[in-house]
Amino acid sequence: MAPRKNFRNQAKKEVKPAAVVNKNGVKVEASVAASGGGFSGTKIFTWFMVLALLGVWSSVAVVWFDLVDYDNVIAERAKEFRFNFSEVLQGKLSAYDADGDGDFDVEDAKVLLGLKERPVSVLLREAKEEYAVKEPDAAPTPDDDAAVPLPPISDDFIPDDSRDEATHPYELVEKAQPQQTVEESKQYNNQPGSYNNQPGSPETKETVQLRYNAEAESVPEPEADVEPEVESVPEPEADVEPEVESVPELEAEFVPELKENAEDQPKDKLKEKAKKKKPKLLNKFEKTIKTEIDAAEKLRKKGKVEEAVRAFETLVLQYPQSPRCRYGKALAEDGLAEKMLSNDMLQKAIGTYKEASELPNATPDLIKATLKKRAERQQFLGRMRGALATLEKLVQIFPEDMALKNDLGVAHLLIGDNNSAKRVYEEVLATAPSDGFAKVHYGFILKSENKIAESIPFLRDGLESGDPGTDDGRFYFHLGDALQRMGDDSAYKWYERGHQRGHFASVWQRSLYNVDGLKAQPWWTPKDTGYMDLVKTLERNWRIIRDEAQSVMDRTTGLFVPEEENLREKGEWGQFTLWQQGKKAGESCRSVPKTCGLLERYPEATGCKRGQIKFSVMQPGTHVWPHTGPTNCRLRMHLGLVIPKTGCKIRCTNDTRAWEEGKVLIFDDSFEHEVWQDADSYRLIFIVDVWHPELTQYQRQTLSPI
Repeated sequence: MAPRKNFRNQAKKEVKPAAVVNKNGVKVEASVAASGGGFSGTKIFTWFMVLALLGVWSSVAVVWFDLVDYDNVIAERAKEFRFNFSEVLQGKLSAYDADGDGDFDVEDAKVLLGLKERPVSVLLREAKEEYAVKEPDAAPTPDDDAAVPLPPISDDFIPDDSRDEATHPYELVEKAQPQQTVEESKQYNNQPGSYNNQPGSPETKETVQLRYNAEAESVPEPEADVEPEVESVPEPEADVEPEVESVPELEAEFVPELKENAEDQPKDKLKEKAKKKKPKLLNKFEKTIKTEIDAAEKLRKKGKVEEAVRAFETLVLQYPQSPRCRYGKALAEDGLAEKMLSNDMLQKAIGTYKEASELPNATPDLIKATLKKRAERQQFLGRMRGALATLEKLVQIFPEDMALKNDLGVAHLLIGDNNSAKRVYEEVLATAPSDGFAKVHYGFILKSENKIAESIPFLRDGLESGDPGTDDGRFYFHLGDALQRMGDDSAYKWYERGHQRGHFASVWQRSLYNVDGLKAQPWWTPKDTGYMDLVKTLERNWRIIRDEAQSVMDRTTGLFVPEEENLREKGEWGQFTLWQQGKKAGESCRSVPKTCGLLERYPEATGCKRGQIKFSVMQPGTHVWPHTGPTNCRLRMHLGLVIPKTGCKIRCTNDTRAWEEGKVLIFDDSFEHEVWQDADSYRLIFIVDVWHPELTQYQRQTLSPI
C-alpha cells in the first residue's frame, strides 16, 4: 500500500524544468534562458500597440456608456499620455484622428460615436486631397455640356413693388381676400375665386416684413422651445419619384364618370408620368470638383445650413466662375433664411440665384433650376412683378417648355392680369391640347368672365387628367359651382370628390380657410354660441337699428352699394358695411352712431377679423346662387329688420328657414346656403359675424384677416 500512496503524492507535485547555468555562472530556468533572458523588441512593440488600442477604445467606451465625467478625466489622461501618430506610431492610429488635430482625445471619441460632426474644413480638405485637381486656366472645350448664354439681367430686375399700392386680386366669389400666412403665401391663395397671393385690400409693409413670422392656419398654442417647421427645399439634382396619394373610393351615388382619373391609372403608369429626367447641373470643370461640392451639399441636406453656407462661400472664393457652387450657396442661404425666419437673408439668396444664373458655362438645367427657384422666392416675399419678370426671362430662354409657360400664366394671375394669363394658356393649349394644368386654369379664367358653360369642359377635363397642379380645391369648388348654376346635379359628385381628396370638410361645408377641430353644424342657437348677451342686445334694440338703416337707404346717399361678388342669379342686392376684417369701415359709423354704439362692447363681433358687420337689403325678384363662405372660423347672425310676410327664405344645407322681425337667426356660412326674395317689397336684415366660440384667444389674435 505504501508504494501506491507515494505515487499519488508525487503525481500532485509540480514538475519544474531543470535549471541551467548561463555564461555568467548564474542559474536560471530553462524557459527564461530559451527566450533570451526577457522580452524581445517585437513583443515590446506588440504590447505597446495593445495598450494604445485599449486606450482608444476605453475612450470610446467611457463616452458611449457615460461612465465618468470624461471631459475632465480623459482630458487629464490625454495630457499625460498623448499620441503623436506621425512620429511615435508611424501612422498606425491615424484612422482615429477624426477631428484633424493630429492626436486622439475625447473629441475624437465623440466623432467616432456620432456625437459630434467632423469639421467642414476636414471634409473639404479630404475632398481636395482625394482629387487634387486645379481649375484650368483655359476655357472649357466644345466637348463640355452645352451652355445657354443668359442675357444679363439689370440691377432693377426686381421692381421695388410698393407695399402700399393696391393689388389686383383675381376674384370670383369672395371679394375680401385674406392677408397671407406663411403657408398660404407658399401656394399663392386657396381662397375661392382668387388667384392672388396678395389680399384684396392693400398690403402693408408690415405684412411683408412678417412673411416669415405669420401664424399657420391651424394656429396652435405656442409651446416652449419649439423650433418652427420650415419648408423643405426640393433637390433639383435628385431623380425622385413623387409618391402617389391613394384616394378612398367614393360611394356609388357620388362617383362621377371620369375618362381616366389619376387613381384609375396603373401605378407604374403614374410613376412613369411623374418621373423626371435627372437635371445636369455640373459643367465639365465642375465634375472635377464634384466631391467638394457634394461635401458642402451634404451639410445642407442634413439641415446644417450655417455650416453649408460657410462651405459654399469657401468654394465660391476658390472657384468664382462655378455656377453650381454659386447655386449651392443660394440654396444654403435660402435654407438659412427659413431657419432664421429672415426676409433679409432670403433677399440675399434671391440675389445669389441671380448671380448663379448669369455666370458663363452654366448648364441649361442649372439656369432653369436657378431662375425657377428665384421666382418662387420672389413670390413668397410678395414681389409678384419681379417674379413675373424672372419667369418671362425663363420662357424667353426655354420657349418650348410648356411647364414654364404654365408658371408664367400663374404669375400673370397673381398680379390680376387675367387677359395676359388667358393668352398664355391659349398658347399652351394650341401646342399641348391635353395639358391638364393649362385646362383647369383656362377654365378658371373663363368662369371669372362669367362664361359658365364654356368653363365647365376645361375645368372637368383638367381635373380628370390628374396632371400635377390640378388637384386643387379651387378647381373642384368652381367646377361644382358652374355645374350648379347650369342646373346640373353632378356638381355634388365633384364636391364629394373634393371632399374625398381632402379639400373640403364635407360635401356641404366647402370653405377653404379652416381651423381643424371646430364644431361644425349648419344652424346654431344663441345658447350654442355662448353669445347670449350680444343676441339679447340686438333683439332688444332692433327698432333702433332698423330706423338708422332706413334713414340711410336712400340711393342718393350712396352708402348701400351693389353686391359685387357674382353671387346673384338675378335681382338687386345692396350692402352697407360698418366693420370689416375687425376694423371700422371708414366713416360708416357716423351715419348710424347708435347701432355702432351698441356693438362696441362685443369684441367677438367687432374684433372678428374673418367677418363683417353690415346691413343687407334685397329687392323682390332676387335669387342668390348656392354658395359657401371662405372660412369655418366664424358664425353669421341675421337680425330681421324689415321682413315681408311671405316670399323670403334662406336655405343652409337641406334646412330652409325664414327671418322674423326682431329675431336673430344664426348659421355657419361655411356650409352651402342659398337665398330667395320673391316678396312684393324689400327685405332688410342686419348681418353680424362673430368668432367661432371654440377658437382660443390666441387664435383670434393671430389668424389672418378675411
